[in-house]
Amino acid sequence: MKITSLDSIVFLIYFAVVAAYGIWVYRRKNHSSGSASRDYFLAEGSLTWWAIGASLIASNISAEQFIGMSGSGFKIGMAIAVYELMAAATLIIVAVFFMPVYLKNHIYTMPQFLEQRYGKGVATTMALFWLGLYIVVNLTSILYLGAIAISSISGLSVGACMLFLAVFATVITLGGMKVIGYTDVIQVVCLVIGGLVTTWIALDLVAGLGGGKGALHGTAELFARARGHFDMVLSRDHPSYMDLPGLSILLGGIWIANLNYWGCNQYITQRALGADLPTARKGLLFAAFLKLLMPVIVVLPGIAAFALDQAGALGGALRVGGELNPDRAYPTLLALLPDGLRGVAFAALTAAVVASLAGKANSIATIFTLDIYRKKFAPSASEERMVWVGRLTVVAAMAIAVVIAPMLGIDKKGGFAYIQEYTGFVSPGILAMFLLGFFWKKATNAAAMFATVGGLVFSIVLKFLPTMMDLSFLAPIGFAADNGSGVYEIPFIDRMFLVFCAVAAGMVLISLLGKRDGAAKAMVVDRSLFRVDRGFAIGSAVVCLLLAVVYGALW
Repeated sequence: MKITSLDSIVFLIYFAVVAAYGIWVYRRKNHSSGSASRDYFLAEGSLTWWAIGASLIASNISAEQFIGMSGSGFKIGMAIAVYELMAAATLIIVAVFFMPVYLKNHIYTMPQFLEQRYGKGVATTMALFWLGLYIVVNLTSILYLGAIAISSISGLSVGACMLFLAVFATVITLGGMKVIGYTDVIQVVCLVIGGLVTTWIALDLVAGLGGGKGALHGTAELFARARGHFDMVLSRDHPSYMDLPGLSILLGGIWIANLNYWGCNQYITQRALGADLPTARKGLLFAAFLKLLMPVIVVLPGIAAFALDQAGALGGALRVGGELNPDRAYPTLLALLPDGLRGVAFAALTAAVVASLAGKANSIATIFTLDIYRKKFAPSASEERMVWVGRLTVVAAMAIAVVIAPMLGIDKKGGFAYIQEYTGFVSPGILAMFLLGFFWKKATNAAAMFATVGGLVFSIVLKFLPTMMDLSFLAPIGFAADNGSGVYEIPFIDRMFLVFCAVAAGMVLISLLGKRDGAAKAMVVDRSLFRVDRGFAIGSAVVCLLLAVVYGALW
């Protein structure tokens, strides 16, 4: 792909605007209100609902969506959009039931919640675990996939692109959550505009296959040429059933993954934890509406690339060494954009990667500084010292990610699959620990420790169970399927659901049969916390109605 001077100018304008706006926000921060550490880590009380919503989406959407999910759109179709569409519904659930509990109990980090509810042992264990997960899995995959994507567009080496992204994200992160939150608004604008432009051009190219012109004709032509790619629920004989097992994507493990990601994840909840409840809820609802756009921006281009490839319009651009690589779908489409628009799309992709890196780095700094450094090493540390420790943590985490990312084989596994697989090993246990901690006063410290270890152990056992025994007997009830080589496996999403049920049951038994220790303390929870205002209720109903229409029309 050739980047022209016009593309470079457009990209440099984006870079300059984000940098200038970030500096302006940083200089206008009100240092006299609140503590310096909470202002840095949480932007306490200073993010508006639209900044919270935009920051949530900017931090969530990254190269694994633009590259990985678009590639899955090419391979599987619109069914992969379940991760985006169900996230919209999940955000509403988090806004109604999770956020009030956090804010009522003055929770600022996820380990803090665990300490207040279950004691220091569980909190410290999970803080260390989250730090490792965020750096080794999330930060590295975002950085490496983003570098590969930008390298394919710019022609620069992957190493140089990694360094550029790391430095850019680090500079933004050093300004704190307020700078991240408000610069994310610009990032989301770039992401949405650039993504929609790419989708429009891709559909226009598809329209040309039938002699038409324009995105509307392209949509009709795409539907005619790739009808099977618009099935939202896959049948058992579909080649990708193991990835998206039928109704389980609506009724089973997908809720485990989403509720853990959007409700128990420092990286995500941090944006709303510094706001009051009405503002936080509006921000989450705004993010839910933005989520509904994501299938159009990241999945539809992949399906368009499939139709173009089938018609021979892309030549051999998607093939490496003669083998088809669906993850090349989105970069290939970018190469077809006109001069200038290519720069807009390039900026959108960079914005998505940088925003995700900045958000993840800030979460790593928050957990390390507030839950490890302050509590274990320097209880009397000043506010300013904690801010500087947080900044040093950002630099250290980003440096570690730059060094180890190329060694992890992320590109070989596929970025989206890499993140989903490794986070899916721990999602069920974490969610069970949080839900019972919220809503069941009898849950004990011992039960929480069981969830921490048991969820991981159960996931590993079910992962490798097919190598030890024949699971075909589970096929009639929908909990096993042929992986294509004659071996019956439990699909990844079903595995999460089964592990969650096992862990939750184990926590209940341990809590009822064991002694209630002094470390476990119930959260302040009452029904009045879950009441919502009329505007939020109407907005939530609209989101749910749109989801029903989409699945009803494309079932």
